[in-house]
Amino acid sequence: MDGLHIENISMRFDLPDGTHVQALQDVSLEIKTGEIVSVLGPSGCGKTTLLNILAGFLAPTGGQVRMNGHVVQGPDAERGMVFQKGALFEWMSVRKNVSFGPRMKGMAKPERTEIVDHLLETVGLQDFKEKAVYELSGGMQQRVALARCLANDPDVILMDEPLGALDALTREKMQGLVLKLWKETGKTVILITHSVEEALLLGERLIVMAPRPGRIYREYNLPFADNAVGADLREVKKVPAFGETRDEILSMIWEMEEEIMGRAEGAA
Repeated sequence: MDGLHIENISMRFDLPDGTHVQALQDVSLEIKTGEIVSVLGPSGCGKTTLLNILAGFLAPTGGQVRMNGHVVQGPDAERGMVFQKGALFEWMSVRKNVSFGPRMKGMAKPERTEIVDHLLETVGLQDFKEKAVYELSGGMQQRVALARCLANDPDVILMDEPLGALDALTREKMQGLVLKLWKETGKTVILITHSVEEALLLGERLIVMAPRPGRIYREYNLPFADNAVGADLREVKKVPAFGETRDEILSMIWEMEEEIMGRAEGAA
């Protein structure tokens, strides 16, 4: 039973005043090994909550997640996380950040050094390995975060808005790097984003979630991620099908946002 199986996941948060928030309701999804899946939806639809459940940071109040046949019951090295802000050890060098996981596993120094050097070369940071993280730009820090995640050799890479804080040019370069790493490593990648264009570019499958309680509203199977590997991303965006799908999803999200605003006004 390979891959990631999300089985009727629900998540309810009980509040101190006796009320509750139903963040997710009966979410089911099967993700095959080696797929890259993007997830988007309006604010508050439970995207990050779902990712945190997949990571094992949260236990769902209903349903379960199965990974390669076993139930996910907490964080595990088989699932790596890349956050919007790298969550790096800023006082450490780039090399020490990337080697942290293998070092904690007790990996021998020669093997550890080989892995770290290879990953830093892959993400274009070989010349910066002795720099402290705080000396790097935001884009470079996210490259460190990617390399650190890969150093643990997870089966699944979970990405929570990892490129959201970057400027447009750096973001485009990082999108290309994510696709390159996905194709070269064969890892399963699940990426949360608020950008429709990014979701189209980085998702073989694109999941649109509905407003709270979060649930799967629509699913797309797309060619753009495969087509964009090693290609000019701007050329991929010029394909008519890309623009048509983008406009369709934007209209969908806009209608959801209007629904949310209508609920808020009605409750005021």
